[in-house]
Amino acid sequence: MLQITPQMRILAAIEPVDFRKGIDALAQLCKQKLETDPFSGCLFLFRSRSATAIKILVYDSQGFWIAQKRLSKGRFKMAIEWKYRGRIFNLAEIESIRRLIAENPEASRWALSRKLCEAWDWKQPNGALRDMVCRGLLLMLERGGEIELPPVRRRPQGRLAKPKPVVADDRLVCGPLSELGPLTIEQVRRTRQEALFNGLVEQYHYLGYEQPVGEHLKYLVSAKGQVIACLAWSSSPRHLGCRDRFIGWGMEARRRNIHLLAYNTRFLILPWVTVPHLASHILGRMARQIPCDWQRLYAHPVYLLETFIDPERYRGTCYRAANWVTLGRTTGRGKDDLTHKPNRSIKEVLALPVHRRFRALLSEAR
Repeated sequence: MLQITPQMRILAAIEPVDFRKGIDALAQLCKQKLETDPFSGCLFLFRSRSATAIKILVYDSQGFWIAQKRLSKGRFKMAIEWKYRGRIFNLAEIESIRRLIAENPEASRWALSRKLCEAWDWKQPNGALRDMVCRGLLLMLERGGEIELPPVRRRPQGRLAKPKPVVADDRLVCGPLSELGPLTIEQVRRTRQEALFNGLVEQYHYLGYEQPVGEHLKYLVSAKGQVIACLAWSSSPRHLGCRDRFIGWGMEARRRNIHLLAYNTRFLILPWVTVPHLASHILGRMARQIPCDWQRLYAHPVYLLETFIDPERYRGTCYRAANWVTLGRTTGRGKDDLTHKPNRSIKEVLALPVHRRFRALLSEAR
């Protein structure tokens, strides 16, 4: 029989879990999310996504007990605080969101997110509202049963659709770099040329086009008016072991300063271009241009550039020729791993500091 004593430690998972998980999967969550040994004798409490059921997992000296309760009506209210994108939201803040929704019954989700950003003065360094991040927070709270959002009024299908094919200038470009002439590197995000960038990457990059997350820039490289290369840069992954060890920062410094890194998500030399040393030359030019463009668009600098290389496809020679350094390899498990086994291809991680004091600047936790 399951016994609960006054001395028993009880740990509740703030975020809901998939209730198809059994003992082994829940024990893994105890290790990873609650950072506690599932064999410690603690009582672990989990809530379903609908907040209508709870599961209890506890280990006695002989084995695991698992118990479940489902409400016939109503919902459980368990969370004391929620964590999203590195920020903690307490009950008072969640209650303020409920009041905002109640006071604006006709407002759309888009309008509510902007009103909340204005109320909290939640802005990017360049002054723009963090409404996309805010909408993600609202969606998480609704899925957790904390709030009820108005119905979705429209779905931006045009923005989610694959880029349309483009007619590219595919004249053969070959010969030495010195004969190519001066290169033009143009930042095309939010310009008329963005559709050309999206289409070229979708058609000719082996990974296709994928909308960058968070802060991001897109570049077209041209020679004599002809586009010859495309590069995309975006916000960096939050957790990357070899990168974090290379910088030497702590958890709080990483949370505060992760936006000071830029991640090269796509680099495409178009297939009709054959110019030795072109790729490393472009990367060298980019290392000087990215910090200035990021400062101008997002009102903060970047101190380190990083990227992934699939070693089964490429050797990363152009990056190394441009002074990028190899930091190590990914684990191949992804951020939501529960099995501790690789479930995707393992990548090499390369980086390039663009400020001589990058470690000191990135390690500041204030």
